[in-house]
Parts: sequence; structure tokens; C-alpha cells
Amino acid sequence: MIATSLAASATLYAGNIDFNVEGLTTSFWQLTIDGLSYGAIYALVAIGYTLVYGVLRLINFAHSEVFMLGMFGQYVALELLGFTPSGNAYNEGVVMTVVFLGLAMLFGMAVSGGAAVGLERVAYRPLRKRGAKPLTFLITAIGMSFVLQEFVHYVLPEIWPGLGGTNAQQPIKLVQPVEVFSIFGASVSNVTIVIIVAALLLTLVTDMIINRTKFGRGIRAVAQDPDTATLMGISRERVIMLTFLLGGILAGAAALLYTLKIPSGIIFNGGFILGIKAFSAAVLGGIGNLRGALLGGLLLGVMENYGQVLFGTEWRDVVAFVLLVVVLMFRPTGILGESLGRARV
Repeated sequence: MIATSLAASATLYAGNIDFNVEGLTTSFWQLTIDGLSYGAIYALVAIGYTLVYGVLRLINFAHSEVFMLGMFGQYVALELLGFTPSGNAYNEGVVMTVVFLGLAMLFGMAVSGGAAVGLERVAYRPLRKRGAKPLTFLITAIGMSFVLQEFVHYVLPEIWPGLGGTNAQQPIKLVQPVEVFSIFGASVSNVTIVIIVAALLLTLVTDMIINRTKFGRGIRAVAQDPDTATLMGISRERVIMLTFLLGGILAGAAALLYTLKIPSGIIFNGGFILGIKAFSAAVLGGIGNLRGALLGGLLLGVMENYGQVLFGTEWRDVVAFVLLVVVLMFRPTGILGESLGRARV
């Protein structure tokens, strides 16, 4: 009886798989370009996971909610600037559009960065002072994820009527997708260019900060040996706080890019799935590795885009996580597998 039910279920799921090889080959370049834009967003969020893990060996599952707060932050900034979610894109010139995008991104960065620092100070620092075990940190991270979600769900509407709650906020459009050029017949829009270029620039700046500044040397020193770093005069608590701040800032930037790419509502649980994918990207590239987070994010975005055409849209998320499992089976430390503490000086 059980075997019959399992066989029936397998047949049902197999029937839902398209194996649309022709669709994959026909749309290969378009899927690649679109996948890179999704992957660039995953990468920015993944860097926040990888930085915190590199320094504290902590998987900060509440980072997805830091990203979510960034989405609300940039939305509030645009509302304060006089924009409304009317459905019509802003069309008063490229220069002013860039200015308003920049202001919205900065506000989103400020909100996410502040939320990340507050999270570290309220939830994680007291645990460190008490010498809590790693499992306690993990449980706290999961708990804080739900706390931030429910804050936006129930409390935020009381503070700012019309914001948060059960209903999603419709994103405010500043850029109407328009084809700029094509590659091998695949359309490359202005939105895709903005997302990929912005993500690469922010990743490059972060990489330079980590590898070429005094603050970056402090991060790598604490990641490698926190006790010795403290003896050498490095403030561990300051490094940890700034690490959370840097990860939060990148999540805030990713929030604006995400709302440019995805024309769906901004809602209290809107960061959950993306956060899991970003964490998967960090592990895929090599957790604790900055460049690995970028590589993992781009690869994950492209492969899940291929998968949704090859197997069907409902399999998009499954493909992403199966890819992670397959890679870890052969490369347990991720593709690059280099920890932050071993990054070059």
C-alpha cells in the first residue's frame, strides 16, 4: 500500500517535470543574463553572511530580515521624496533618476546597517559576554529573524500607518525596463545593467576594504585568531560591530536592486526565501570567502534560471538547493573554500 502511494507520488511529480531542453537551448543567453542579475543580488546579501561567519563563526539567519528592512527603508525614502506606487515609472531624465535611486539606496543602506548593528548589540553581544555556546547563537539568530518579521507585521503599522502589516506595499518604480543592447539575440535592459554593475562595484569596494585597509586587516586578524588580535591592540568588539554594519549596508543596497528587478510587493516575510538562497550562495562559493560569495551568488542565479525552464517554474528553488548539495558532496568547503582568516594580506 505504502509502496503504491510512493510510486503514484513519484509519477505525479515526474509528470510535472517538463524537461524542456529545446526551451533551454533556445533561450540560453537570455536565461544567462537574467540569471546573472538575480545572482548579483544574492551575492550582495551572501557577503553579509560570509563576513559574520568569517569573524564570529556565526550563521546569522536574521540577515534575511535585515535585507527585508532595507526594502522598507528605501520605500519610505521614496515616499518622503514625494513618490507614490502609481505604477508609472519616473521619466524626468536620467540624471535625476540616478540621484533619486542613490538617495533611496543610501536610506535603505542606513536602515539595514542600523538594524544589523542593533541586532548584534541586543541579541549577540550579551551572549558573547556570557560565553554562550554556538548552538545558543544559532537559536537566537532564528528567533530574532521571527522577531523582526513580526515587528514589521504588527508593530510597524502602528508606528507608520500604511506601512507593514499583512498587505504588501507595491514597489515604487523609478526605472522602466528598456532594452539597451543585445548579446547573441538576448536582450540586456537598463535594469539588468544597473543591478550587475552596482553589485560588482560594491563587491569590489568591499574586497578592497577587507584586503587593503587597516579595518580589513583587523577583520582578518580577528577571524584568524581573536585572542591574539586582542593582545595586538585590536578591538574585537569594534571589529565585530563594523562587520555587521558592512554586511547590513550591502543588504540595504541589495534591497533596492531587488525591488528594481522584482515588480512584486514589499512584505514582512519578503526576505525569507531570498535570505536562504543567499546563504546557500555563500556556502556554495565557500563560507567565509568574500569572492566565493560573489561566485556562488552568480552561479546560483544562473543555474536556477536554467532549471526553471528545463524542469518547470515550480522547480526553480529546488534546483538551487540541489545544486548546493551536489557541489558540497564533492567540495565540502565550497568552490573556493578559502576562509576570511586566510585571505591574503
